Order: sequence, then structure tokens, then C-alpha cells
Amino acid sequence: MACPFGEMPCGSQPRTESAHPVRTLSEMIFSVRADRLIALVLLLQSRGRMTASQVAAELEVSPATARRDLEALSTAGIPVYSQPGRGGGWRLVGGARTDLTGMSAGEARALSRMLGTAALNDPETQVPTMKLIQALPSSLRDEAERLMTAVHDDRVAWGELTDDATSGLSRLCDVIAQRRVAVASYQSKYGECSVRRLLPLGLVNKAGVWYLIADGECGMRIYRVSRFEEIIETNEVFDPPENFDMTAYWDAQADVIEGKRSGVAAVLRVHSSIVPVLRYQFGRYFTLLEEDDMSVVEVRAHMLVGLAERLGGVG
Repeated sequence: MACPFGEMPCGSQPRTESAHPVRTLSEMIFSVRADRLIALVLLLQSRGRMTASQVAAELEVSPATARRDLEALSTAGIPVYSQPGRGGGWRLVGGARTDLTGMSAGEARALSRMLGTAALNDPETQVPTMKLIQALPSSLRDEAERLMTAVHDDRVAWGELTDDATSGLSRLCDVIAQRRVAVASYQSKYGECSVRRLLPLGLVNKAGVWYLIADGECGMRIYRVSRFEEIIETNEVFDPPENFDMTAYWDAQADVIEGKRSGVAAVLRVHSSIVPVLRYQFGRYFTLLEEDDMSVVEVRAHMLVGLAERLGGVG
């Protein structure tokens, strides 16, 4: 089952759709943890050139994981490039002493989208994240911070993972960062197309499926990004609602959907070293019941198969 969330003011019945556990580009990008992403960018900034093996040794991951992380940075638009051959490796454009002032607006937005709210809310990544923001050109800092606070990562899928188109994601990041009104052509879950004037407020990555939270003539709605057929940025600037908390709004709306669906839970006794892995894997569906060398935790999912897949991935 997958929630359509196509156009939702306060809740919607879920619909059935075919799904395949395919890793999308957005899922691949967001699989790079914020702390590792920050460390990776700072490593390249301070060292200049590094091979994937050197990155792996520094970050204590496998060379394959380091290579995927580097490729994800490059694919997302971060100015990182690979130089093959002897003496080659990965570099930040501009060389070892770059302070990121060579970043374009698009590259800064890509970095902000990858980090999202998680990097600002996590005590371990908050300070280095702010350092990265301060290293950006002054003309891009406000936009980067604005976009970072407007991207939320919800790692637990509704049912199986789906392969979702994200062609409109960059355009939506642009209008959110600049607080521009957008005129969009949108197809509802029933196949009906309409043109809407939207005030885009934030984006949510729900385990590889992207949703836009936007205000408009019909009030606050949640739209599935893959259903946008065209997004036009206007010159009209808007101010977001005062004291609007995007994460709280999303959680409240997601709870409405989840309240209509049966869920499954498991109580586990695990070694304390596994607790951070489960907390990251299950997000707000993780509860620490007892903390000790062997801790007791509860993890939840919407379907038994989803719970089994995630626990199986932990090992």
C-alpha cells in the first residue's frame, strides 16, 4: 500500500499501487547520512584530492560506500569531480583551499536539499552544518538556510519502496529558496489535470517518494511531486505563514493517514551498538524502552513485510 497524499487538506484514503524495491536517485542521495556528508565535504575541502579508499578509511566505511557517497554528491550537483589515472582521485572544484565561494546557486541548493532539517536538528551535525552554510557566498546563505529548513526526511515508507519520478524537484527547490509563487499543472490521483497557483512551503522525502507542502486558493495541501506536469516560477514573492512548522504539519497529516491503517510493532532486545542504527532506520517509529548494554527497543512499520525487510537490513 502507498499513500497517494495527492492533494490532501486533512487526510485521504490510501490506494493500492504496484511497487518495486528500486532505489531512486532521491533515495540514493538521502541515504548519505548528514554527518557523513558534512565530513565528506570538509575532508575534500581540507585535503584537496582524495581517493575513494582514502575517504573510506577516514569515514570508516567500505570503499564501495565511499564511492557511492561521492557519486551521489556529484550527481546532486555538488561541485565534486573524479580524476582518473595515477595521481587521480576526487576533488572539490576550485582545489584544496576552496571555501565554497565558487558554488553556484543551484549547487548550494542541492547541498541544502541533501542535508535538510535533519542536519540542523541533530546536535552532532548542527555546528558543522552551520559552518558549511557560513562558508557559502553571502548572497546564497539565506537561501541555503531557508531551503535546508524546508526539506524534511521521513525514512519509513508507506508499504514497499516505490520508484518515483522527481523531474520537478529542482524547480520546486528554486521557488522555495526564493519564496516565489509558482503556477503548476497537476494531475490528481484520479487522472484529472488542473492549473494551480501555489505558495510552496516545503518538501518531504518519504523514503524516496517526494511530497510538496504548499498553500493556495484551497488552503494548505500536500502534493505528490511526481504528479506535477509543469511548474512555472513567477516573479511574485510571498511570505510564509507566521510560525509555520513544516515538520510538525507533516507529522500531523501523516498521523491521520497512519491512523486509518493497521500497523505492526516489534519489541527487541539488542546490543547498545545497534540502537543508533535502528533509530536512524526507523526514525519516529523507533522507541527506546530500556537503555543498557543490552537495550530494549520498539520498532514499528505499516506492514509486516516492511518491518521484516528493515530488520533484515540491519543484520
